[in-house]
Amino acid sequence: MEKATETATYTAKTTTTPAATADGPALPGPEGPGWLRRLWAQDAFVYSLRVFIALSGAMAVCWWRDQVALVTPLFLGIIASALAETDDSWRGRLRAVLVMLGCFALAAFSVQILLPRPAWFVAGLALSTFGFTMLGAIGERYRAIASATVILALYAAISASGASSHAPVGGAAGAWQVPLLLLAGAAWYALLSLLWCALFPHQPVRQNLAQLYDQLGAYLRLKASLFEPVRGVDVERRRLALAQTNGRVVAALNATKESIFSRWSTGGGGGTRALPTGRMLRHLNLYFLAQDIHERASSSHHHYNAWADVLFHSDVLYRCQRVLRLQGVECARIAQALQMHQPFLRDGSVARAMDDLLGAIAYLEAQRRAEWQRPLRSLRALARNLATLDGQLDAAAHPEGGERGGDSSLLDRSPRSLADAWERVRAQLRPGAPLFRHAVRLSLALAAGHGSMQLIDPVHGYWIPLATLFVCQPTYGATLARVAQRIAGTAVGLVVGWALLRLFPSLPLQALFAVAAGVLFFVTRTTRYLTATAAITLLVLMCFNQATGEAHALILPRLLDTLIGSAIAAVAMFWVLPDWQGRRLAAVAAQALAAHAQYLREILSQYATGKVDDLDYRLARRNAHNADAALSTTLSHLLQEPRHVRSHSLAGMRMLVASHTLLNYLSALGAHRAGPAGPAADLAQEAGAYAAGRLEAVAAALRARGHGVLTGDAVRAEGWAVALEQAADAMGPWGEGDGAEGGGAARAETVRTLQTQVGLVCRQVGVIEGVVGEWGVRVG
Repeated sequence: MEKATETATYTAKTTTTPAATADGPALPGPEGPGWLRRLWAQDAFVYSLRVFIALSGAMAVCWWRDQVALVTPLFLGIIASALAETDDSWRGRLRAVLVMLGCFALAAFSVQILLPRPAWFVAGLALSTFGFTMLGAIGERYRAIASATVILALYAAISASGASSHAPVGGAAGAWQVPLLLLAGAAWYALLSLLWCALFPHQPVRQNLAQLYDQLGAYLRLKASLFEPVRGVDVERRRLALAQTNGRVVAALNATKESIFSRWSTGGGGGTRALPTGRMLRHLNLYFLAQDIHERASSSHHHYNAWADVLFHSDVLYRCQRVLRLQGVECARIAQALQMHQPFLRDGSVARAMDDLLGAIAYLEAQRRAEWQRPLRSLRALARNLATLDGQLDAAAHPEGGERGGDSSLLDRSPRSLADAWERVRAQLRPGAPLFRHAVRLSLALAAGHGSMQLIDPVHGYWIPLATLFVCQPTYGATLARVAQRIAGTAVGLVVGWALLRLFPSLPLQALFAVAAGVLFFVTRTTRYLTATAAITLLVLMCFNQATGEAHALILPRLLDTLIGSAIAAVAMFWVLPDWQGRRLAAVAAQALAAHAQYLREILSQYATGKVDDLDYRLARRNAHNADAALSTTLSHLLQEPRHVRSHSLAGMRMLVASHTLLNYLSALGAHRAGPAGPAADLAQEAGAYAAGRLEAVAAALRARGHGVLTGDAVRAEGWAVALEQAADAMGPWGEGDGAEGGGAARAETVRTLQTQVGLVCRQVGVIEGVVGEWGVRVG
């Protein structure tokens, strides 16, 4: 893995035949139609195909039985079930389906009982909304089920109110027909989802891996822009963009890990699990390689803008930039190969670019210019890092090469017992917790929406609380964006629906429009919310017209209800326990710095004992990146809030750049781990321990913002940096002075890299200390 090669071929077993793959029967292989492979590679297409089968099947049964009025509750049940779906193995999905149907049944029958009693209904709605929202603390699976259950409760109220006045859904077949139809629709989609999980168990894993490598490619291409040797470039802005892109890479890594773990864990209980084989082993290898690629891609070996001045008349930085950009392209091509089940053939362009870079570095070293000594030392470390990264790309082209060496365990973040689940919920039951504040806000907003409905239209006004439910988000910026998109999307959907009803009065054709609108909703609901809102509005109009033939009467009330419900959500977001991100920014920054300190300590321990990619090291690395991504997310939410609450936004941006730069230096330290560095690294170990302690002290001072005092010598970090640079210089200017104590050229190069990178870390700690003073922390 340590050697870059010119060519490699990705030849997975799925590329040999279009049928009988590990993903299930009759997948489109390389010999199949290209357009079909491209469609199958899209996650949105696969999702929409399931929804299309579910909706068209329900519509066909209703037409066959001549009971078109049943379409609305069946469709709403299908939608709620699809909203509760999360990526899982078929066993995990079966457990989730059983929990989901139990929650849906409780909600639907409770609504049927409480609906004639408005006071009891609104109390039950508010309390259940709070309870279900708090269940989201357990994990993503339960968060989706809880949210979908609240949605289904309002769908039950809408269907029951429609049944009592317009459509013949309720009366003749009994009072419990609406809940049963909702549950039937939910169970029908759940059955499809289970069958899909069983037939194509690895398809979501492959799609997540493809997304991960695509994000890695984007990160590498953006990282290449830092090597542009042009004076006056706004490097800080580029580093800020790099930190934000890193957040997307981290999210893709986490999604891929959970996708793999959910399928790997099906073979055993909570203890040690058997090593995977076959396709799952290849996926696991690809995931671990992506982790290693990310560590090397996020590494920094120097202040690149300083290199632009020292090496202004050389093309070596352009050559670094070219290698990184080509490696980013290779990651994107691996992603495409994973999606398309196609061979991945490397063309050798990276290997040629690496040869050019090494030649340029050798030419500069031959000049023996004193001012180039330190930049060239870092350039040699960078070249080794890029060569190893290219070797990892080569290994990613052969993921079926066998079991990965070292510790292959993954951390199970799911609750291990009911007590563990309750502990997670209990930890959020405090006024300062963002989930608690959102649960209270959403519950009161829905109660206000129901109160408005009672004043305006007690029978058909349930679109008011429904709009409130969809618009009210955990953050201010997301809520305001949803308000605008919800109103605009509803208006577009109503106009399009009115036109289609006038132009195409045929009920069978309108049924096709309803199915198409439902599919469009699920394709766009996470990426284009305005379009999704227009689609779901169109679906409601078409279904209502199927049942009653009076869809035109729904147009103006639906628009008015959306306006009122969105306004209630906006007011609640502003006045009911607003979770302004400026109040949390210091705590999130403290968490990032503490995670960086732990990562640094883990790295230093491996320079003392030798490289081991065990779970402790990988967990410390992932926690550092997760904390850095959380800081980026918090800052982006802060910048969407009103100006008068954007406290410390400029300091936050500077902290994000400083934190991510520090993480880059730490990643380079981790990337160059090898055997034990020996006694020659004692100075670096001592300086690293100082830097880690100082980072923990800064984190503690930030947590006590307003009362925090950061004591100690503020210039000591710079002193450590200077001492380490001088120690690296003393080992030999161009790599010749290895010395007997160093144990050879390789160990001496490791020690020089350790000294250089720890020096950069110490200097960056000084930068961070300067930033925290803007949060009211006294430094001295």
